Amino acid sequence: MKTKMRTLLLIPFFALLLFTSCQDEVIEITEPTEAEALTASSELTAMISSTAKMDGSKDNVIDNASCLSVQLPVTVIANGIEVKITTVEGYKTVAAIFKEFDDDDDKLQIMYPITIILSDYTEVVVNNREEFINLAKDCKGENEEDDDIECIDFQYPISFSVYNREFQLINTVTIESDRQLFKFMHRVKNNEVIAKLNYPVTMELADGTEIIVKNNIDLRNAIAEAKNACDEDDDNDFGDDDFTKERLDNLLKQCPWVVYEFERNDDNLIEIYREYAIVFKEDNVVRVRARGGNILTGTWSTRVINDGALIKLEFETLVDFSLEWFVYDLDPGRIKLFKAGGNRAILKKNCDVVIDFTKERIENYLQECLWRVARLSVNGIDNEKEYIGTPLKFFPNNVVKIRVNGEFVEGTYQIGVRNTGFVLQINLAGRPNLQLEWFITLLEPGLIKLENANSRMVLERHCPDVDGDLIFIDGALVTGLWEVALYKDGNEDKTSNYAMYSIDFRITGNVKVFNPNNVLVNNGSWLTYRNNGLFLGLLFENQPPFGALTHRWVIKEVSAGRIELKDLSASGSIEKILVLEKKS
Repeated sequence: MKTKMRTLLLIPFFALLLFTSCQDEVIEITEPTEAEALTASSELTAMISSTAKMDGSKDNVIDNASCLSVQLPVTVIANGIEVKITTVEGYKTVAAIFKEFDDDDDKLQIMYPITIILSDYTEVVVNNREEFINLAKDCKGENEEDDDIECIDFQYPISFSVYNREFQLINTVTIESDRQLFKFMHRVKNNEVIAKLNYPVTMELADGTEIIVKNNIDLRNAIAEAKNACDEDDDNDFGDDDFTKERLDNLLKQCPWVVYEFERNDDNLIEIYREYAIVFKEDNVVRVRARGGNILTGTWSTRVINDGALIKLEFETLVDFSLEWFVYDLDPGRIKLFKAGGNRAILKKNCDVVIDFTKERIENYLQECLWRVARLSVNGIDNEKEYIGTPLKFFPNNVVKIRVNGEFVEGTYQIGVRNTGFVLQINLAGRPNLQLEWFITLLEPGLIKLENANSRMVLERHCPDVDGDLIFIDGALVTGLWEVALYKDGNEDKTSNYAMYSIDFRITGNVKVFNPNNVLVNNGSWLTYRNNGLFLGLLFENQPPFGALTHRWVIKEVSAGRIELKDLSASGSIEKILVLEKKS
């Protein structure tokens, strides 16, 4: 979607952006056309229902039935070992017990009574094995085709407009889960209601890719294309074990894999191995890039047995990785590895990770654009707030500048080489938190991760000149003076604290605040940027009332004369709302 600077075409863009991120805004309701209406006989009604249908394959390792699921918690006895399963992760324990020996006869006993959830989300209490077998007899066999669609999912909440037979609007319904959606579509299929899905809607594919659909045709095509696009994993084990050696080998060699979790002998070692990058190469050579860029080389091989697949890694120095791991879960972007005895690893595919660092490559990369301090922790204390709106710029000849209150403060930087890899040395007067020797632990397009013994920093690339939306917002902000039209902190309206003040966003990145007598009362920095959404970073001097507005604000809506911002809590709820309007 392109932005035109001198129009207000960005307004619908932000409406779309907001809806796809939280989908909690007021939606315009109009009478449905025949193509938009979902009725009992429409093909799309059946497709939506199949997408929302309960998938019972995740617990096949204990019930061998993909059309139903056992409600947790449940206790089972696997090969004589009692296991209490309280979460989905508990299934891996049962799978590990079964996979411990290749030639034993695996047996599982469920401790009744249990509650069964059927494909239509009906719950049934089952008191013994005979009752359970009776319920499961109608399920398709292992890996037989069934009518549920598992390769695409709705991202909730979504909403429907509900109409009577005369197409008069009688209600709007918000849907928060697959269960609610399936039940609602059941009403549509039974001719109880006529409905129209309110677009846009975000859908997630099996590999984690999100797509936005804007009408019934888009939705039908998306579901149809995704229906058989992934392995639905309807085999009677835990995780995706029904793959071939060739498929596994090809997947491993596609891209680098980054370590996100790692346990060895029940010892959590992720702080040591976080973001190690693994490259599976031809001729069974595996290369691991440690944090700092040091490269370790070993060998790899795979084999597939009846119970699943295994990956064998062998290194002379990287002994914690040297093991034959069971693959207990596999999808296009992630591999979960497990070995009895408290060994567990999660690898995520990242085709953008740079494995082979060179000094020249790092220097060229740093000099491409501005860099924003996205994260900064020194001695366990978060310090990134003081760098909001103050990007760094790396120049040739080892010059680095930081933009503070619209002016660049100059310092120096060096790329150094150590036994364990490359380091970035920064020397900026008055910035002791940056003036450290940082090991470069991760380098990928748009991102650099740095650390030393007590500190961590993440730099994110900022190239505003090539982003049409940022160009529009920046152009609006630097035109004229602004005022606080609304500021709510939780349920408390504090707008009156900002009455009569004028805010001046300057093209240099400086923001100034003037009182009604046109006296400068606060000075700071601002920066708009993109990071899975659009943000406005505001950094004011720490004095009331504007010191309270220092924050990385999510841009909710924007026009040439108004910008609405929000602050999200860790749970995703809105904690603060700030509305700025251009002064007349």
